[in-house]
Amino acid sequence: MTQKAKALKLAPGRKLRVDTTAVETNIHYPTDSALLTDSLRVMTRALKRIAAGCAGSSLKVVDHARAAKYRVLEICRAAKSFTEASRDRLKDSYGKLLRLTRQVRRQASKTLEELKAQNLKAEAGNLLTVLVAEAQLRHYLPLVDKVIAQTQARIFQEETRHEGKILSLFEEHSAIIRKGKPDKPTEFGRLVRLDEVENGIISGYDIAEGNLADQHQWVPALEHHREIFGRVPRLAAADRGFWSSANEKAAVDMGIRRVVLPATGRLSAKRAAHQKQRWFRQGQGWRAGCEPRISTLKHQFGMKRAWYKGDAGFQRYVGWCIIAQDLVAIARSGRKAQNKCRSG
Repeated sequence: MTQKAKALKLAPGRKLRVDTTAVETNIHYPTDSALLTDSLRVMTRALKRIAAGCAGSSLKVVDHARAAKYRVLEICRAAKSFTEASRDRLKDSYGKLLRLTRQVRRQASKTLEELKAQNLKAEAGNLLTVLVAEAQLRHYLPLVDKVIAQTQARIFQEETRHEGKILSLFEEHSAIIRKGKPDKPTEFGRLVRLDEVENGIISGYDIAEGNLADQHQWVPALEHHREIFGRVPRLAAADRGFWSSANEKAAVDMGIRRVVLPATGRLSAKRAAHQKQRWFRQGQGWRAGCEPRISTLKHQFGMKRAWYKGDAGFQRYVGWCIIAQDLVAIARSGRKAQNKCRSG
């Protein structure tokens, strides 16, 4: 899209504004009890398919869905109170749910060993079903182990920060993102960087791993712009989350004439005078256009939540949203250029 906009002279690349936003993945709120229930469900489902596909086998699968539902209800009731008795009931219910999950986990592991040793043999007509269920078990069991470990650490060892924590069995690439929003302080998804040039055209984007600080995304955005347009912009702007003296110096060293990065904290007299210059304030005004662009992407083009599955699906979904937005921006800008009066 950017090359098309360049060919139509709609994106000369003289100005660049950068911002980041959180795009949610399609997951439920990641409580430990819900993750344990998900673990039980996916393991039981795969085991049932293997048992049905290996007719005559000794594999007996018990569905613990009702017991898990009762444990979750007990946890919800106990979590509403902060008394010592409620804390004890909470731990007791979590202990029961963990024991159920570990029990099914051991059965799943044993089933995989028996399939490998060919003690369990699939019928000819059910071979594909058994192979798919086996692959699902091999995929989910390491994730189930992480869920068990992080629940054990948080509930019984009171470790709120657990290394390798996952938020979903189905979208394990999801991350905890805190952007300081008063209405939604914590979001679950991925952080997306957007690089926008003239006429509302997004020339580049990047999906970060985890909750990467904005300061680390400034220089990559400038380098990507130089790669696309063959030169750096005359003006580059971002909000104060991107500011650092090293980032400002890096932009100046690249040859950018006007770097609009508002400093954080208490400003010195020299810095305050620098940011009061007319070109700096105009650059800040142009940078503010990032906010409505993000709002348009989320509410008009569906980028508020990614509905495709997996990491690759997430990246594909975000890419299509940006392509659709750029197509509309190119069409709108081209129509304005055609209707512009050239008579003076």
